[in-house]
Amino acid sequence: MSKKYTIAFYNIENLFDTKDDEHTNDDDFLPFSAKRWTTKRYENKLRKLGQVISQIGEDDVDMPPSIVGLAEVENRHVVKDLIESKYLKHYDYDIVHYDSSDERGIDVALIYDKNVFEVSHSEPFAVYLTKEDGSRDYTRDVLLVTGRLNGEQIHVIVNHWSSRRQGEKETEYKRLAAAETVNRVIDVLHNNYDKPKVIVMGDFNDTPQNNSLLSLEEKSKLYNPFKKIATYDKGSLNHDFEWHLFDQILISNNFFDAKSTQFNLSKADVFNSQFLTQYHGKYKGQPFRTYVGKRYKGGYSDHFPVYIELKEDKV
Repeated sequence: MSKKYTIAFYNIENLFDTKDDEHTNDDDFLPFSAKRWTTKRYENKLRKLGQVISQIGEDDVDMPPSIVGLAEVENRHVVKDLIESKYLKHYDYDIVHYDSSDERGIDVALIYDKNVFEVSHSEPFAVYLTKEDGSRDYTRDVLLVTGRLNGEQIHVIVNHWSSRRQGEKETEYKRLAAAETVNRVIDVLHNNYDKPKVIVMGDFNDTPQNNSLLSLEEKSKLYNPFKKIATYDKGSLNHDFEWHLFDQILISNNFFDAKSTQFNLSKADVFNSQFLTQYHGKYKGQPFRTYVGKRYKGGYSDHFPVYIELKEDKV
């Protein structure tokens, strides 16, 4: 029987530890802050996030995800605590993480099952943005991880692009700049590798139809399976009772060349199991968050994870 490998992305919404770090903007996530971010609450979030990650793709695959891109982690330490938490500690996960200069003090990271994915190279790439006065506007780095999935070389690029907080049109240039950074990284891969197989994942803060994502498809010859998934009542996050599919995973077109790859794309979806949602009330069905404002709810994240499954051709 052919094996399937799950590759996922999850914005885990402000995974901060409880220690004060002068290099990050973590004042909201300290034991004596207004949010009262205690060790108990931190450990509860770790346990819940680990539960989610362990189940992504569970119906179709007999093992947890081989690769998971993460957004909104404070540092390497919190990712280490995550993979050592109750539901993940039995698996052989390792970490790729670099500190960025993001103004909120959050980074992207990647965890991977060492039994099926062997990392050979990793590198962060800065997205250069400037403010109106010409000063640097710091945001999350783009993370490149190269390795072998079941012996086949792939390149995974993890993203968390600038938000729409100041308005969709007003901030579009930031996400276009991030897209250009990714396109340049893929150009470098094409210069250094023969027909590289590329997976681009992230919280893009744009939909599959926005110019930034279309740029990745057109310039870097990527296929976006999530174009077919976004609907009026389905997405990866909900804002003002409207669903958005900002979290996506794209793959290079050569994944469809049977002569050069052992994998087929068998599925792409949002992991939105009921236990990840609010059970009742006005916000029933929306992602069950850790906080709403300063009110502690004890949930998971304001995003649902997204994932793809790669099916091995070889029997």
